[in-house]
Amino acid sequence: MTNCILLNGDYTYLSTISWKKALKLIVKHKAEVLKYSSQVVRSAEKVIMKIPAVLKLLKIIRIIYKSHVPFSKKNVMIRDNYTCQYCGSKKELTIDHVIPVSRGGKSNFENCVTACKSCNTKKGGRLPSEANMYLKKKPITPTIAEFTRAKAFKSGVYRLLEEFGIY
Repeated sequence: MTNCILLNGDYTYLSTISWKKALKLIVKHKAEVLKYSSQVVRSAEKVIMKIPAVLKLLKIIRIIYKSHVPFSKKNVMIRDNYTCQYCGSKKELTIDHVIPVSRGGKSNFENCVTACKSCNTKKGGRLPSEANMYLKKKPITPTIAEFTRAKAFKSGVYRLLEEFGIY
């Protein structure tokens, strides 16, 4: 069916959740509905319920990222929009160390990028310049705001907001 946008108690974006999970939060009095979608659900007892489009938690929950975005393969992929930083492909993605580990490269945001398998294999244990390959953008550590925006965009929250006439 549809997904629902879940906002924190202070109206900051948290995630998109299934309509079933959204209804559970409402029934447990953990969230309130800010906007309903046009879709409805009918129960076995002939009860008709509107599916929420946007929910807000009644309490503020502490966000996972307090001071910085933690380094992980998934977070590198989100930062790079699931796109190879050498050729732009979106298929068979891996993580590439710009400066190879064998040459002292670290596993951090400034040294790791998303790369497709063929580009990663082509580059091998060389520097990008030695392999005659160039990055589309310099790898940086994302700020919490940039990362949250990229995560929201990837999850389709903006599409949902347009669909519900909010954005």
